[in-house]
Amino acid sequence: MTEPRKPWHGVIVATGLPFHDDLGVDYGAYGDNVAWLAEEGLHGVAPNGSLGEYQTLTYEERDRVVETAVAHAPAGFTVMPGVGAYGAVEAKRHAQFAKDAGCHAVMCLPPNAYRADERAVLEHFEMVASAGLPVTAYNNPIDTKVDLRPELLAKLHAEGLIVGVKEFSGDVRRCYEIAELAPGLDLMIGTDDTLLEVGLVGAKGWVAGYPQVFPRTCLALYEAAVAGDLGTALPLYRQLHAVLRWDSKTEFVQAIKLGQDMIGRPGGRCRPPRNPLTPEVEGVVRAATQALLDAGVN
Repeated sequence: MTEPRKPWHGVIVATGLPFHDDLGVDYGAYGDNVAWLAEEGLHGVAPNGSLGEYQTLTYEERDRVVETAVAHAPAGFTVMPGVGAYGAVEAKRHAQFAKDAGCHAVMCLPPNAYRADERAVLEHFEMVASAGLPVTAYNNPIDTKVDLRPELLAKLHAEGLIVGVKEFSGDVRRCYEIAELAPGLDLMIGTDDTLLEVGLVGAKGWVAGYPQVFPRTCLALYEAAVAGDLGTALPLYRQLHAVLRWDSKTEFVQAIKLGQDMIGRPGGRCRPPRNPLTPEVEGVVRAATQALLDAGVN
């Protein structure tokens, strides 16, 4: 008998957020995107993460994004909001709202504007976990001042504060160390362009950007990678890598939104401080995306 999927397992799409011309949130278009991702066979969404431009949203906007995702999620489809914030009080507040709104788990950065020591990181996750939902840590030492090293992740897991980790350092070597130090901690692929390498380590999920553009092919790639089916996974990975690598670049939000626009889904512009892509960068992203579309990738 197959064990039921845990909410943070599978392909959980880190959703972008469409805006109107006046930069107000287009909740209708966002809800349609969530419903479409479920129809395409993906396993859930993670709103209010970096791809969702959470840093530019008010509390009221973040709340309504969560409510919109829940309202458009069919049964069995995960909603795992990001609760990233400057401090634990704010992060716990977002986690409590997620629980009250009917979400299944939350994704939590460490304090994201303060070089917190180990005590502060433990307190941060303890407060977020006290809201009562499973917590997946989000290690992003590139954009935050805190690096959730494997030994710190193991301690957070041993304390019962986290169930998984979205590993965004890009260092695949860490994944083996995490598995050794905390074998019960679920590893989640965090960078689209290390999907195959981390999938082969034993990942249980992928918090993913590019399935918003190529949902079915990305799902097939993920399933082949975690199954160790290199005959299927490696050709797909080579084919997709020219776009997947944009998930790890500064312009990742703009690049993925451009891809959404190109397939007829609502992507659109970003809020400041994210500017439109330069013509040179847009040309590179557009060409890589169009080549896949021309090849029938979907």
